[in-house]
Amino acid sequence: MTKSTVYRPLCIEDAVQLARNIEGVFSPTASLRCEEIGDGNLNLVFRVYEISKDTTDSALSPRRIIIKQALPYAKVVGESWPLTLDRARIESQALIAQGQLVPHLVPKVYLYNPDLALTVMEDLSDYTIMRAGLMQRNLYPLFAEHIAEFLAKTLFFSSDLGLNQQDKKRNVERFINPELCKITEDLIFDDPYTASPNNNCDAAIEDELKKLSQDCGLQFEVMLLREKFLTQAQALLHGDLHTGSIFITPESTKVIDPEFAYYGPMGFDIGAIIANLILNTISQEHWSADEETRRQYRAYLLQMVRDIWNQFESRFRSLWDNHVVDRMAQTDGYQDTYLTRVLQDSVGYAGCKMIRRIVGLAHVADIDSISDLHVRERAQRTALFIGKSLVNMNRRIQSIDEVITACEHGIAGVQA
Repeated sequence: MTKSTVYRPLCIEDAVQLARNIEGVFSPTASLRCEEIGDGNLNLVFRVYEISKDTTDSALSPRRIIIKQALPYAKVVGESWPLTLDRARIESQALIAQGQLVPHLVPKVYLYNPDLALTVMEDLSDYTIMRAGLMQRNLYPLFAEHIAEFLAKTLFFSSDLGLNQQDKKRNVERFINPELCKITEDLIFDDPYTASPNNNCDAAIEDELKKLSQDCGLQFEVMLLREKFLTQAQALLHGDLHTGSIFITPESTKVIDPEFAYYGPMGFDIGAIIANLILNTISQEHWSADEETRRQYRAYLLQMVRDIWNQFESRFRSLWDNHVVDRMAQTDGYQDTYLTRVLQDSVGYAGCKMIRRIVGLAHVADIDSISDLHVRERAQRTALFIGKSLVNMNRRIQSIDEVITACEHGIAGVQA
């Protein structure tokens, strides 16, 4: 598979041959096995690992890699939804850029092949997908610290605060990502508020979808957030930072899948992770076995939301104080105003994310996997209530504590 290779979707045999040709990963005589493991919406994903008489499966093998190949269409829909293969380049370059800043928080990249639109990277089989871990009520004591560091460093050092402005503009050009941004623009900021064929709304809450299409005040706030997403090239975003894009253990965190990366408003990434934690908080009516367990785990998750923002803000201020490159950014009061706006954006985008995950095309397993239809409906209505509240209040927010209070009141009110 040379540079002149013509694109084609890989099969298992192709993946094994590709793995053999990567220098420094497997020995030339290694016996390799491959399995397709992708269950996402857009890509093919293979795991290739070395086997011996002592290690016959991937969990035991000391040498494992992941091969992720972009398809020229959305896997979740089919060939009727074409997509650019350039997203593989964007993902690879974003992972490499993140790895230069926070190497311990992202998988190592071994290879990017532009002709086959694939990235070869470190395998994280020893980790748990965070969404699944939260549904099992696992505890991750270092996560808030880890994700706050990831957000602070990747956002600060890709912005005009931490990067020469001309270099930053060249980066904006390099990470133009119109096709995947179009998905976000439609699925998050348009479809939930109209009669879109992309929407996926349970019959039990169709009344909520109708209300969304009639709520002019809410749509006004969504449009302001959409405008920023369309026009504000503030920092290089991950672009899809949810709990399904995070591999985790109690001691370690790895952020994956930045194929939606582009230059946009910082709050979009922060809001995405906050939204997913709140959605899991709501879903604990099902995942927690009893009221006391539920109360404790919900308190734990909401404290995690609080800690993420507070630790992000502290780290971001420290980076600003010590590494800012723009002299004018040291103007008295500007740092405080800047971070207040980032918080407000984060809250607004969190609300938008919550709404789309209930009535839009792609839901979350936290809520969709609830087997009791009445419990699921309450969770959906609670998520929509809180999501709308966060959108409507975003421009007035001054503290993360207001977000926690809104969540607590929303859960207590709808799920009482």
